[in-house]
Order: sequence, then C-alpha cells, then structure tokens
Amino acid sequence: MQGLVLQLTRAGFLLLLWLFIWSVLRILRTDIYAPTGAVMVRRGLPLRGARSPRRHNRSAARYLVVTEGALAGTRISLGSQPVLLGRADDSTLVLTDDYASTRHARLSPRGQDWFVEDLGSTNGTYLDRSKVTTAVRVPIGTPVHVGKTVIELRP
Repeated sequence: MQGLVLQLTRAGFLLLLWLFIWSVLRILRTDIYAPTGAVMVRRGLPLRGARSPRRHNRSAARYLVVTEGALAGTRISLGSQPVLLGRADDSTLVLTDDYASTRHARLSPRGQDWFVEDLGSTNGTYLDRSKVTTAVRVPIGTPVHVGKTVIELRP
C-alpha cells in the first residue's frame, strides 16, 4: 500500500511540474510573438491610416485619456511630472494589458509640449502609425499605442 501512495505522489508531482513548465512556455510565447501592427478601427472615426481634417490646437494638454483598451474612458490630469505607462504597480497609468511591458513608455513635459519615449518595451510604442525609437513630440489628439491600449492628449 505504501508503494502505491509513493508512486501516486511521484506522478502527481511530475504532473504539477509539467503544468508549470507548460504555463511558463505559454507566457513566453505570447510575449515573444505578440502582434505589433494590428489595424484598429475607432468608433466614429476613420481607420488609423486615413487622415481626417483635424485642427491641432496649440494649447497645452491638460488630460491624458485612454481611448481604447481595458481602461477605455480613464482620464488622468497632467501636471509637470512625467507619466509612466506600464504594468508595474508604481506606474502612473497601470495597464492590465498582456502586450504592454512592465515599464513600457514615458510621457514627459517639455515646456508646452509632451514627448513620448519607449523604455525598451518588447512590442514597441507607436505614435499614430510610426514606431517610437527616440523621444517624439505628441500632438494633441494623436493616438499613442501601447500594446492594445490607445491613449491621447487632450486640452
């Protein structure tokens, strides 16, 4: 009887070990092979590539608004401090997005303008359709893509 219990314990431990390895590989696969350039349609607006006649107001941005993603509708008041975007608990905007990195991007004020920079994320940060490689000025109303989350600056 003790031999049977020992064999069942070994089999159970081996099964748990394989389940752990499978879950780690599954997570790694989704992080590595995540889509980066998916075309998104925004409600009531044309596709990303289509240009609509939009006037860009040169007034200072006062809010950061999440327009797409799990946190759609979230609005953050902007001040003089940078805004950190990512899955880390100490981020200004904590994203619950599997395609966002722990420390994904940062929005920093420089005078009246705000600049976005990618912090070495896996899937990249996009300003409208362009991948961000250095600090780039973000015009008001231009979408910034961080994983599946889209944010915009608003006056």
